[in-house]
Amino acid sequence: MAKRKYEAEPAWCPGCGDFPILKNFDKAIEAAGIDRRQLVLVSGIGQAAKLPHYTRANVFNGLHGRALPAATGIKLANHHLEVVITSGDGDMYGEGGNHFIHAIRRNISIKAFVHNNQVYGLTKGQASPTSDIGFVTKIQTQGVINQPLNPLALAIVEDCSFVARTFAGNPQHMQEMMVTALNHKQGFVLLDILQPCVSFNRVNTYDWYRRRVKPIDDSHDPYDRLRALELAFQWGDEIPIGIIYRSKRPALEGQIPVLKQKSLCERFNDHN
Repeated sequence: MAKRKYEAEPAWCPGCGDFPILKNFDKAIEAAGIDRRQLVLVSGIGQAAKLPHYTRANVFNGLHGRALPAATGIKLANHHLEVVITSGDGDMYGEGGNHFIHAIRRNISIKAFVHNNQVYGLTKGQASPTSDIGFVTKIQTQGVINQPLNPLALAIVEDCSFVARTFAGNPQHMQEMMVTALNHKQGFVLLDILQPCVSFNRVNTYDWYRRRVKPIDDSHDPYDRLRALELAFQWGDEIPIGIIYRSKRPALEGQIPVLKQKSLCERFNDHN
């Protein structure tokens, strides 16, 4: 591996889909013109949650499934900051599922980049909320029987501000989606990143995804909610990637009179 420009070395398995996510996230930060001094990366627990330690930004590590409450608090304290969550499907959609629903309802302007490998990679391969029915693990020895969570459909139903999907095996598309997500300034952003786990998921591999992922046609209107839901429910022989849905719903912080005037941290400094 080429020497990185930061001291910490990633503790991921060779070939992990988190590597291209990290590499292209760094590129996307620069391409989007984000000031790293104003960037806060928030994570919970999991392999995806290690990413903030391997790049340059302000960092807050929370508890398992609790990245969203921490990110919400940071954004409300200083809504001028760029707050991005880097989290896995277990952390965001499992332990953090309740927070996920209500963060979308509030429509606070934070961005969730979810590394979705359909398995719990840190704790050695249990099924996650997005594992397909029939997926066999050391715990689910007869195969998964629970209906997989559809985070994109859930986000669209709750009128999420920005919903997109990309694939870690397509760097150009992934970086484009990251830049677009970072440049989206008003409301909650969900970027679901299909991220192969080479150690514990031998079904949803790079080749498996490459045979199925297909960029959404340019004719798609992301403001068409019903069509967006149709795309969100496509999974199997063809998996659409790209911007699936956009909403013009106002962001939470823009509806709070106190925050329109000054950030909470600025008010605190005025009184000290």
